Order: sequence, then structure tokens, then C-alpha cells
Amino acid sequence: MKLQAGKNRVGFKSFGVELAGDLYLPEGFDSSKKYKAIVGASPFPQVKGQVLATYGPEMAKRGFVFLGFDYLGMGDSPALPGEFKQSRYMFRLIENTWDAVSYLGSLPFVEEIYGMGVCQGGSIIASASVTDHRIKKIATVSGMMAADGFQWLGREVTDPMIAAANASMQKQYETGEPDYNAPFGLDDEMTKEEFVSAAAFPPMAEETYSYYGKDGVKGPGKVKNASNIHIADQAMQSLISIGEAYADKIIQPTLVVYGTSASTAPCSTVFIDKLTNNPEVLAVNEFSHVDFYYKPEAVKVSTDAVAEFFNK
Repeated sequence: MKLQAGKNRVGFKSFGVELAGDLYLPEGFDSSKKYKAIVGASPFPQVKGQVLATYGPEMAKRGFVFLGFDYLGMGDSPALPGEFKQSRYMFRLIENTWDAVSYLGSLPFVEEIYGMGVCQGGSIIASASVTDHRIKKIATVSGMMAADGFQWLGREVTDPMIAAANASMQKQYETGEPDYNAPFGLDDEMTKEEFVSAAAFPPMAEETYSYYGKDGVKGPGKVKNASNIHIADQAMQSLISIGEAYADKIIQPTLVVYGTSASTAPCSTVFIDKLTNNPEVLAVNEFSHVDFYYKPEAVKVSTDAVAEFFNK
């Protein structure tokens, strides 16, 4: 396959199936030269046509090779035989990421590999890097790093979530049929008014809908395969944040970018406090969590910072 500057459709093996990826290459790309490469990790429950399609071209513009891909069972990537689509499980996300690193490492023009994650992708990259030192540096943007649901929600919230997820897993096993739900209460048909009026925290709901809703900038119908519907046993893994628990084991240089006004800011600050590798931090007052997904002024701030950090 001949690769060229810009976006290239690629695939690589993970769990014995081929995951679908987009490989962004810088202007003037020359396969005989060497480049720094980034494996991108997306928010939940994203496909590669959302945040990674924003960050990929930006990082390529800054001279990097950037890989965005659909995790196992998501978007253009298949589920395993006998399993169902839209089953985004944390432990598999980590192994998919390791295989993405292996793929980048097999490319003759890649000299060094870094990891960048946005929202849940931050936790994925952090978790993957604990034991994968092929990843030389990591950067998180609006990272859901300290995302341990037991810590933040309390058993009165997590116990019902676990009960529902357990019941879903049992139902799927017995029926052989997928059991889907909308994990954050946002389905693919809701209006902004319906979602915000039912939300426990309306300000976060408004910015979430502005991106993920059917009328949002990257919602269903706007991006291929984008959906807010997910396998309903997800909570059995999403309540556990591996990257947070092992933060003190991360040896790679780390950059954490977040908005101080974001309701998710503590997910970055608590993670920062647990790191022992003298991380660099960019705390920005004017941008919220979702601003960093797509708003040009916020994306410029984060991509400039990540490029500078990875080029050191």
C-alpha cells in the first residue's frame, strides 16, 4: 500500500481481527525519512471520525505521524465472532492500544512513538503506558484520569449500576442477543431540551449535547457510525480506572492539559497529584471539557502544547 501525505485508510491486527484506522501523514511525507508518531485514544464512546479526525490533521500539520483507529467492536472495526458491536471494554482498549503501537513500530519511517488521549482516551493511554515502554511520552487532554466510579459516585450510585450491568451480561449470555442502552442518558434521537431537562448537571449536559447529540457537531448522522448507544454491561469495567490506580508506576514524561472551568477538572488534578514523574501541566481557564474536542481555539492550544512537549 502506497502511503501519502494526509489521511490514509489502514488496518492492523488485534485479537485476531483487523481494526480500522486512519493514518495521518505530514505534508511532504517521504517514506525514506524518519518521523515521530502518535497513537491517539478517543473519548467514550467515540469512533475515529470524531475527536481523532480533529487531532489527526492538526498533529500531522505539526510534523507528526498520527494514528486514529476504531477499537474492537466500534465503528468500522469488527466485533469478535459471536460478540456484538459497540462493546467498548477497558481491558481490550488497552490491548488494542498496544497493538496500535506495534503497528506503528513496524513502519520503517517511524522513529519514536508517543501516546495522546482525550477524555477516556487519557485513561487508556495512561493505562497502556504503565507496562508498554515503547510509548516514550504521553499527553492527556481533558483526561478522565481519576475516573474511578467508586471514588466519585458512592455505593448508592455504583451498586445499582453494577446490578444493571450484571443483569445485562446475564441476559446477553442467555439470549445470544445484544442488550443496548444509552450510558449517559443521551440516545441518538433526543433533542437538546429533552436531554438537558433530564440531566443532573445541566451545564455539562449542554456542552455534551453540543457535540454528541443528534443536532451536535459530531453526533449521529454527522459522523459515520457515530452513536451514543452502547452494550449495557459496560459499567462492569468503566467504573474502574486503571491509569489512576497505577499513576505512580508511569515513568514516561507526561503532559496533562485541562480546563480549570471544566466540571471534570478534578479528574486531571487528582491524577496529577498521584504521578511521580514530575509531569508538565497546562491548566487553561477559558475552555471547558468538551471545548477541547473540537473548538478551533481550544484545539490549537492543546495541539501546540502537545507538539512542543513531544518535540523536546
